Amino acid sequence: MSRLGTLGARLYRGEVGYDFVAKRKIWYGVSILITITAILGLAVQGLNLGIEFKGGAVFTTPKTNVSVSQAQSYAEEASGHEAIVQKLGSGGLRIQVSELNQTQANKVADTLAEDLKVPMESAEIVGPSWGEQIANKAWTGLAVFMLLVVIYLAIAFEWRMAIAALIALIHDLTITIGVYALVGFEVTPGTVIGLLTILGYSLYDTVVVFDGLKEGSKDITKQTRYTYSEIANRSLNGTLVRSINTTVVALLPVAGLLFIGGGVLGAGMLNDISLSLFVGLAAGAYSSIFIATPLVADLKEREPQMKALKKRVLAKRAKAAAEGVSAEDSGEPEDAETGDVAPAGAVVGPRGNRGRGRPSGKRR
Repeated sequence: MSRLGTLGARLYRGEVGYDFVAKRKIWYGVSILITITAILGLAVQGLNLGIEFKGGAVFTTPKTNVSVSQAQSYAEEASGHEAIVQKLGSGGLRIQVSELNQTQANKVADTLAEDLKVPMESAEIVGPSWGEQIANKAWTGLAVFMLLVVIYLAIAFEWRMAIAALIALIHDLTITIGVYALVGFEVTPGTVIGLLTILGYSLYDTVVVFDGLKEGSKDITKQTRYTYSEIANRSLNGTLVRSINTTVVALLPVAGLLFIGGGVLGAGMLNDISLSLFVGLAAGAYSSIFIATPLVADLKEREPQMKALKKRVLAKRAKAAAEGVSAEDSGEPEDAETGDVAPAGAVVGPRGNRGRGRPSGKRR
């Protein structure tokens, strides 16, 4: 078995782990800082809306030796507006000029044909209403999706998990849109498709952890070994390697589209979808580990039953430590290395690592 596989098995059994939940205030602070940066970028920089949302004309040329920068200069001079030029796979050019009507577009097409010394294959007029319709439908779909997610998670798990998942989704979307504003990528219908696509990826890891947490917290008040936060942390560690693996596997092809397809080959349409997918997948993996599960633990620990359970757990551990009783004899979790009673928030094995940590080092 590989080292990663061995680590995953040890995390799943609770033999090793990292206390994500106990350090949740750090993760909250990082997320708030990133979110504020994204919102400021959106407010100051704004989104670079594509022609589908602003309206204008799209010109396509056959294969030409004219460079992108030179064609952009010709288009802006002929139209008097900002132009976006993309190199096509066939060697031709796709020239976008916003805020042009049909009459103006025809004049620009004739001027470009002379300047570029190639005929225009097409001159298509795009109205802003089409982009507005797409945006409105996207917002409607997003609202319906989030409503259904909240209802489903509230029924399948509980309302606290539904609230945590919703906050994580909003977190992911805000960061992705903010990155678009900061880098200045053009927002097209492909961007909208990418944003809607990442919602499913964002929920996947979160639901996997929630399922393990639901199973692990059954009859939790009938025991005094773990608090709710500790069980939440165990569930998170148990799925950590799986989350990392699935995220990396999903990010690799998207990174290929973004950096190779968009950056090297200059395929603009790939940029629109791949950037939103890349940022959204990374943000979704982060939020499922550092935001969603710690939020659930925070909400649950406010319940009177969970507060009472935490008191009983801590009191029993303190008593066991004072009497010098081993974790196994006291029914408390035992540290795998030292045999000492684990403190609150520690990650320990589900079977208490029996037979370890005794002075004789022998098993019963």
